[in-house]
Amino acid sequence: MLGKNVNMLSSARIQIHLLFTNPVFLSCIFSWFSAQFIKTVISLFLGKIHSLKQLFELLLWRTGGMPSSHTALVSSLCTTIGFRAGINSDIFILAFCFMMVVIRDALGVRRSSGIQAKRLNELGKNFEEKSGVKFFPVKEVQGHKPIEVVIGAVLGVSIGIAFSIF
Repeated sequence: MLGKNVNMLSSARIQIHLLFTNPVFLSCIFSWFSAQFIKTVISLFLGKIHSLKQLFELLLWRTGGMPSSHTALVSSLCTTIGFRAGINSDIFILAFCFMMVVIRDALGVRRSSGIQAKRLNELGKNFEEKSGVKFFPVKEVQGHKPIEVVIGAVLGVSIGIAFSIF
């Protein structure tokens, strides 16, 4: 029984090692982290970060802003798969379609809902001031401007190429 557990542990270690040496996985993680890091640096220079908590939230979880980390990740995924499997492969076509859906969502759906949420919060605040009825704001999810998506795509494709060639 002990031998079986040791073999399972060894197999798990091998699988984790394979994951963290896979160029597709590495390009995705590196492109996402790079985009988040660039967002953080931009926010630091613009004076938008006022605490260590804000710094870590921005670095790890913030959506919206320059560049689009979602677009960088899926562009890197698509590029790396294209280099490794070929652009005629089924998996590349799947990655490409997935990329298009994510980019469309970043530009359209999330951006529109974020603008609507902002306006709804403005209206709710005005209503609360005039009526005295407590208003609870809705979360304003940020989408992306087209330039943020383009820069995210350029970043992702560049990182995907780097992980595919080197």
